[in-house]
Amino acid sequence: MPSVYESEVEWKLRPGIPCKTWFKVLGSLDGQSGPALIGLHGGPGAGHKYLSPLYDLHDQGGIPIVLYDQVGCGRSTHFRDKLGDDSFWTFDLFIKELDNLIDHLKLRRVGFSLFGQSWGGMLAGVFAARRPPGLKKLILASAPASFPLYAEGCRSLLAQLPEDVRKTIEECERQGDFESPKFQEASAVFYSRYFCRMNPMPDDVQAGFANLNEDPTSYLTMSGPSEFTITGSLKDWSIGDNAKNIEVDTLLLNSVFDEAQDLCIEPWFETIPKVKWVTLQNSSHMLHWEEREKAMGCCRRFLLDY
Repeated sequence: MPSVYESEVEWKLRPGIPCKTWFKVLGSLDGQSGPALIGLHGGPGAGHKYLSPLYDLHDQGGIPIVLYDQVGCGRSTHFRDKLGDDSFWTFDLFIKELDNLIDHLKLRRVGFSLFGQSWGGMLAGVFAARRPPGLKKLILASAPASFPLYAEGCRSLLAQLPEDVRKTIEECERQGDFESPKFQEASAVFYSRYFCRMNPMPDDVQAGFANLNEDPTSYLTMSGPSEFTITGSLKDWSIGDNAKNIEVDTLLLNSVFDEAQDLCIEPWFETIPKVKWVTLQNSSHMLHWEEREKAMGCCRRFLLDY
Protein backbone atom coordinates (compact mmCIF):
# COMPACT_ATOMS: atom_id res chain seq x y z
CA MET A 1 0.00 0.00 0.00
CA PRO A 2 1.38 3.45 -0.85
CA SER A 3 2.05 5.81 2.03
CA VAL A 4 -0.49 8.62 2.26
CA TYR A 5 -0.53 11.36 4.83
CA GLU A 6 -1.98 14.79 5.42
CA SER A 7 -0.53 17.55 7.57
CA GLU A 8 -0.07 21.28 7.97
CA VAL A 9 3.00 23.48 7.87
CA GLU A 10 3.20 26.86 9.57
CA TRP A 11 4.77 29.93 8.03
CA LYS A 12 4.77 33.62 8.75
CA LEU A 13 3.24 35.93 6.21
CA ARG A 14 4.90 38.77 8.05
CA PRO A 15 5.74 39.34 11.73
CA GLY A 16 2.66 38.74 13.84
CA ILE A 17 0.64 37.11 11.03
CA PRO A 18 1.02 33.31 11.23
CA CYS A 19 -0.39 31.08 8.48
CA LYS A 20 -0.90 27.38 7.95
CA THR A 21 -0.75 25.49 4.67
CA TRP A 22 -2.58 22.16 4.50
CA PHE A 23 -0.98 19.50 2.28
CA LYS A 24 -1.30 15.85 1.27
CA VAL A 25 1.45 13.46 0.21
CA LEU A 26 1.04 10.24 -1.78
CA GLY A 27 4.19 8.11 -1.86
CA SER A 28 7.65 8.41 -0.36
CA LEU A 29 9.63 11.65 -0.51
CA ASP A 30 13.01 10.05 0.26
CA GLY A 31 14.15 10.41 -3.35
CA GLN A 32 14.30 6.69 -4.10
CA SER A 33 11.22 7.00 -6.33
CA GLY A 34 12.57 10.06 -8.10
CA PRO A 35 11.53 13.70 -7.77
CA ALA A 36 8.10 14.41 -6.29
CA LEU A 37 5.50 16.24 -8.36
CA ILE A 38 3.85 19.19 -6.62
CA GLY A 39 0.41 20.16 -7.92
CA LEU A 40 -0.52 23.85 -7.98
CA HIS A 41 -4.27 24.34 -8.27
CA GLY A 42 -6.10 27.10 -10.08
CA GLY A 43 -8.56 29.78 -9.12
CA PRO A 44 -6.93 31.26 -7.22
CA GLY A 45 -8.96 29.65 -4.47
CA ALA A 46 -10.19 26.41 -6.07
CA GLY A 47 -8.32 24.07 -3.73
CA HIS A 48 -6.43 20.85 -4.35
CA LYS A 49 -9.16 18.26 -4.87
CA TYR A 50 -9.78 18.70 -8.59
CA LEU A 51 -6.10 17.81 -9.23
CA SER A 52 -6.72 14.26 -7.96
CA PRO A 53 -6.06 12.72 -11.43
CA LEU A 54 -2.39 13.37 -10.65
CA TYR A 55 -2.61 10.38 -8.32
CA ASP A 56 -2.58 8.26 -11.50
CA LEU A 57 1.06 9.28 -11.95
CA HIS A 58 1.89 7.60 -8.67
CA ASP A 59 -0.25 4.55 -9.29
CA GLN A 60 1.08 3.99 -12.82
CA GLY A 61 4.51 5.56 -12.66
CA GLY A 62 5.56 5.52 -9.01
CA ILE A 63 5.90 9.32 -8.95
CA PRO A 64 5.37 10.80 -5.46
CA ILE A 65 2.60 13.42 -5.44
CA VAL A 66 2.18 16.48 -3.22
CA LEU A 67 -1.04 18.50 -3.30
CA TYR A 68 -1.89 21.47 -1.12
CA ASP A 69 -4.49 24.15 -0.55
CA GLN A 70 -3.03 27.56 -1.28
CA VAL A 71 -3.46 30.31 1.28
CA GLY A 72 -6.98 31.70 1.19
CA CYS A 73 -8.83 28.48 0.46
CA GLY A 74 -9.73 24.98 1.56
CA ARG A 75 -8.08 23.81 4.75
CA SER A 76 -5.32 26.45 4.75
CA THR A 77 -5.50 29.87 6.41
CA HIS A 78 -8.15 32.25 5.06
CA PHE A 79 -7.99 36.05 4.89
CA ARG A 80 -11.53 37.17 4.11
CA ASP A 81 -10.74 40.66 5.36
CA LYS A 82 -8.31 41.13 2.46
CA LEU A 83 -11.00 41.31 -0.25
CA GLY A 84 -9.87 43.82 -2.88
CA ASP A 85 -6.40 44.22 -1.35
CA ASP A 86 -4.09 44.02 -4.37
CA SER A 87 -1.04 44.54 -2.18
CA PHE A 88 -1.84 41.37 -0.22
CA TRP A 89 -2.82 38.90 -2.96
CA THR A 90 0.39 38.81 -5.00
CA PHE A 91 2.62 36.26 -6.71
CA ASP A 92 5.16 36.83 -3.94
CA LEU A 93 2.62 35.72 -1.33
CA PHE A 94 1.99 32.40 -3.04
CA ILE A 95 5.65 31.86 -3.90
CA LYS A 96 6.64 32.38 -0.26
CA GLU A 97 4.08 29.74 0.69
CA LEU A 98 5.36 27.30 -1.94
CA ASP A 99 8.99 27.82 -0.95
CA ASN A 100 8.07 27.14 2.68
CA LEU A 101 6.29 23.90 1.75
CA ILE A 102 9.23 22.70 -0.37
CA ASP A 103 11.68 23.40 2.44
CA HIS A 104 9.41 21.77 5.02
CA LEU A 105 9.26 18.58 2.94
CA LYS A 106 13.05 18.72 2.36
CA LEU A 107 12.71 18.50 -1.40
CA ARG A 108 15.57 20.79 -2.44
CA ARG A 109 18.20 18.03 -2.31
CA VAL A 110 16.22 15.20 -3.91
CA GLY A 111 14.51 17.54 -6.36
CA PHE A 112 10.91 18.18 -7.36
CA SER A 113 8.79 18.96 -10.40
CA LEU A 114 5.72 21.17 -10.71
CA PHE A 115 2.31 20.66 -12.31
CA GLY A 116 0.46 23.97 -12.48
CA GLN A 117 -3.09 24.15 -13.81
CA SER A 118 -4.70 27.45 -14.93
CA TRP A 119 -3.78 30.09 -12.30
CA GLY A 120 -1.56 27.41 -10.74
CA GLY A 121 0.38 27.27 -14.01
CA MET A 122 0.84 31.02 -14.02
CA LEU A 123 2.19 30.74 -10.49
CA ALA A 124 4.42 27.79 -11.42
CA GLY A 125 5.79 29.68 -14.41
CA VAL A 126 6.69 32.77 -12.39
CA PHE A 127 8.23 30.52 -9.72
CA ALA A 128 10.26 28.56 -12.29
CA ALA A 129 11.52 31.78 -13.91
CA ARG A 130 13.18 32.60 -10.60
CA ARG A 131 15.25 29.41 -11.01
CA PRO A 132 14.50 27.83 -7.62
CA PRO A 133 17.02 25.28 -6.36
CA GLY A 134 15.81 21.70 -6.82
CA LEU A 135 13.31 22.24 -9.65
CA LYS A 136 13.65 19.46 -12.23
CA LYS A 137 10.72 19.75 -14.65
CA LEU A 138 7.68 21.92 -15.24
CA ILE A 139 4.19 21.12 -16.55
CA LEU A 140 1.86 24.02 -17.39
CA ALA A 141 -1.70 22.82 -18.04
CA SER A 142 -4.26 25.27 -19.47
CA ALA A 143 -2.10 28.05 -18.05
CA PRO A 144 -2.26 31.52 -19.63
CA ALA A 145 1.05 33.25 -20.29
CA SER A 146 -0.90 36.49 -20.68
CA PHE A 147 -4.21 37.46 -19.09
CA PRO A 148 -5.05 39.99 -21.81
CA LEU A 149 -4.59 37.23 -24.40
CA TYR A 150 -6.60 34.85 -22.21
CA ALA A 151 -9.43 37.40 -22.04
CA GLU A 152 -9.25 37.87 -25.82
CA GLY A 153 -9.61 34.13 -26.29
CA CYS A 154 -12.57 34.00 -23.93
CA ARG A 155 -14.29 36.76 -25.91
CA SER A 156 -13.92 34.70 -29.07
CA LEU A 157 -15.51 31.75 -27.28
CA LEU A 158 -18.34 33.89 -25.92
CA ALA A 159 -19.08 34.97 -29.49
CA GLN A 160 -19.76 31.32 -30.33
CA LEU A 161 -22.48 30.92 -27.68
CA PRO A 162 -26.18 31.00 -28.62
CA GLU A 163 -27.34 34.57 -29.14
CA ASP A 164 -29.69 34.66 -26.16
CA VAL A 165 -26.98 33.37 -23.82
CA ARG A 166 -24.42 35.83 -25.17
CA LYS A 167 -26.78 38.77 -24.81
CA THR A 168 -27.64 37.80 -21.23
CA ILE A 169 -23.95 37.71 -20.32
CA GLU A 170 -23.29 41.05 -22.04
CA GLU A 171 -26.26 42.68 -20.31
CA CYS A 172 -25.25 41.38 -16.89
CA GLU A 173 -21.66 42.54 -17.40
CA ARG A 174 -22.84 46.04 -18.31
CA GLN A 175 -25.00 46.15 -15.18
CA GLY A 176 -22.43 44.54 -12.91
CA ASP A 177 -24.98 41.83 -12.20
CA PHE A 178 -22.95 38.71 -11.45
CA GLU A 179 -25.11 37.16 -8.72
CA SER A 180 -28.48 36.83 -10.47
CA PRO A 181 -29.83 33.43 -11.54
CA LYS A 182 -29.87 34.53 -15.18
CA PHE A 183 -26.15 35.31 -15.14
CA GLN A 184 -25.40 32.04 -13.38
CA GLU A 185 -27.46 30.10 -15.92
CA ALA A 186 -25.79 31.81 -18.86
CA SER A 187 -22.35 31.28 -17.33
CA ALA A 188 -23.15 27.59 -16.93
CA VAL A 189 -23.50 27.32 -20.71
CA PHE A 190 -19.98 28.72 -21.16
CA TYR A 191 -18.61 26.41 -18.46
CA SER A 192 -20.25 23.34 -19.98
CA ARG A 193 -18.49 24.03 -23.30
CA TYR A 194 -15.13 25.46 -22.32
CA PHE A 195 -14.47 24.65 -18.66
CA CYS A 196 -15.64 21.05 -18.19
CA ARG A 197 -17.59 19.14 -20.82
CA MET A 198 -18.37 16.21 -18.53
CA ASN A 199 -21.99 16.00 -17.38
CA PRO A 200 -22.26 15.77 -14.48
CA MET A 201 -18.99 17.36 -13.50
CA PRO A 202 -16.84 15.07 -11.31
CA ASP A 203 -17.30 15.58 -7.58
CA ASP A 204 -13.72 16.80 -7.20
CA VAL A 205 -14.25 19.47 -9.88
CA GLN A 206 -17.45 20.56 -8.15
CA ALA A 207 -15.42 20.80 -4.94
CA GLY A 208 -13.39 23.54 -6.61
CA PHE A 209 -16.52 25.58 -7.24
CA ALA A 210 -17.58 24.92 -3.64
CA ASN A 211 -14.29 26.35 -2.39
CA LEU A 212 -14.72 29.46 -4.53
CA ASN A 213 -18.27 29.93 -3.29
CA GLU A 214 -17.24 29.42 0.33
CA ASP A 215 -14.43 31.99 0.13
CA PRO A 216 -14.04 33.93 -3.14
CA THR A 217 -11.70 36.54 -1.65
CA SER A 218 -8.55 35.76 -3.65
CA TYR A 219 -10.50 34.92 -6.83
CA LEU A 220 -12.51 38.14 -6.84
CA THR A 221 -9.45 40.23 -6.02
CA MET A 222 -7.04 38.72 -8.53
CA SER A 223 -9.31 37.45 -11.33
CA GLY A 224 -12.91 38.63 -11.23
CA PRO A 225 -16.53 37.51 -10.89
CA SER A 226 -16.30 34.74 -13.54
CA GLU A 227 -13.86 32.85 -15.75
CA PHE A 228 -14.51 35.27 -18.61
CA THR A 229 -15.10 38.57 -16.78
CA ILE A 230 -11.59 39.69 -15.84
CA THR A 231 -11.57 42.71 -13.53
CA GLY A 232 -8.99 41.78 -10.89
CA SER A 233 -5.35 42.62 -10.34
CA LEU A 234 -4.19 40.01 -12.87
CA LYS A 235 -6.08 41.58 -15.79
CA ASP A 236 -2.93 43.14 -17.29
CA TRP A 237 -0.48 40.41 -16.24
CA SER A 238 1.86 38.72 -18.69
CA ILE A 239 4.93 36.55 -18.12
CA GLY A 240 6.69 38.45 -20.93
CA ASP A 241 10.41 37.89 -21.43
CA ASN A 242 10.71 36.40 -17.94
CA ALA A 243 9.74 33.05 -19.46
CA LYS A 244 13.18 32.86 -21.06
CA ASN A 245 14.58 32.40 -17.54
CA ILE A 246 12.82 29.03 -17.18
CA GLU A 247 15.77 26.65 -17.55
CA VAL A 248 14.08 23.29 -16.94
CA ASP A 249 12.33 21.08 -19.49
CA THR A 250 8.74 22.25 -19.78
CA LEU A 251 5.56 20.58 -21.05
CA LEU A 252 2.61 22.72 -22.13
CA LEU A 253 -0.88 21.20 -22.23
CA ASN A 254 -4.13 22.68 -23.46
CA SER A 255 -7.10 21.52 -25.51
CA VAL A 256 -9.20 22.50 -28.49
CA PHE A 257 -12.21 23.56 -26.40
CA ASP A 258 -10.12 25.04 -23.57
CA GLU A 259 -10.99 28.50 -22.27
CA ALA A 260 -7.20 28.87 -22.29
CA GLN A 261 -7.00 29.11 -26.07
CA ASP A 262 -3.78 28.73 -28.08
CA LEU A 263 -3.50 32.51 -28.20
CA CYS A 264 -2.53 32.70 -24.53
CA ILE A 265 -0.36 29.56 -24.55
CA GLU A 266 1.86 30.59 -27.47
CA PRO A 267 4.04 33.05 -25.47
CA TRP A 268 5.25 30.19 -23.26
CA PHE A 269 6.11 28.14 -26.33
CA GLU A 270 7.86 31.00 -28.08
CA THR A 271 9.95 32.04 -25.09
CA ILE A 272 10.82 29.02 -22.89
CA PRO A 273 14.10 27.53 -24.19
CA LYS A 274 13.32 23.82 -23.68
CA VAL A 275 9.60 23.31 -24.26
CA LYS A 276 7.10 20.86 -25.76
CA TRP A 277 3.42 21.67 -26.45
CA VAL A 278 0.61 19.11 -26.67
CA THR A 279 -2.95 20.13 -27.54
CA LEU A 280 -5.63 17.54 -26.76
CA GLN A 281 -8.55 17.28 -29.14
CA ASN A 282 -11.61 16.28 -27.09
CA SER A 283 -11.55 18.28 -23.86
CA SER A 284 -11.72 21.75 -22.36
CA HIS A 285 -10.18 23.41 -19.28
CA MET A 286 -10.44 20.24 -17.19
CA LEU A 287 -8.47 18.23 -19.73
CA HIS A 288 -6.86 16.18 -16.95
CA TRP A 289 -10.37 14.85 -16.21
CA GLU A 290 -11.94 14.84 -19.66
CA GLU A 291 -9.02 13.10 -21.38
CA ARG A 292 -7.50 11.72 -18.23
CA GLU A 293 -5.64 8.76 -19.72
CA LYS A 294 -4.07 10.81 -22.52
CA ALA A 295 -3.22 13.78 -20.33
CA MET A 296 -1.69 11.73 -17.54
CA GLY A 297 0.11 9.59 -20.12
CA CYS A 298 1.74 12.71 -21.56
CA CYS A 299 2.76 13.84 -18.10
CA ARG A 300 4.08 10.42 -17.08
CA ARG A 301 6.24 10.03 -20.20
CA PHE A 302 7.53 13.58 -19.84
CA LEU A 303 8.44 13.14 -16.17
CA LEU A 304 9.99 9.70 -16.62
CA ASP A 305 11.80 10.53 -19.89
CA TYR A 306 10.34 7.92 -22.20
